[in-house]
Amino acid sequence: MIGRLHERILKAIEETVPLEFSVLDADGKVIAWNKHDTRIFKRPVTALGKNVRDCHPRESLVKVEQILAEMIKKKRDKARFWIDLGKDDKKIKVLIEYYALRDPNGVYLGCLEVTQDITEIQELSGEKRLLNEV
Repeated sequence: MIGRLHERILKAIEETVPLEFSVLDADGKVIAWNKHDTRIFKRPVTALGKNVRDCHPRESLVKVEQILAEMIKKKRDKARFWIDLGKDDKKIKVLIEYYALRDPNGVYLGCLEVTQDITEIQELSGEKRLLNEV
């Protein structure tokens, strides 16, 4: 990043962007997340400091472990997948991305998990220019 952000600005950005994120350290422990009250996948505060393997559903655990292992071994820098959540008229499309966090020397620092409701994005068509009403 070019420039420095005051902590208040950074906090505002973390809570304003339409993305939910969770941060894991190099050992796979959950160290932070944003949008606590409005998350798609809610987490109890007691999840802080826990191994991410204890926070995922059993059916996805093997894949989460594979992604993290490949990131640690530098075989992968990201993983992207999407799922449908909800029921019939309340269904949403959720994009989930994992990004390896590395220092400038490529040392694995942890993982950033980013979740976004992309339902409205998928419905876009044509174009809408800045400040033009559709």
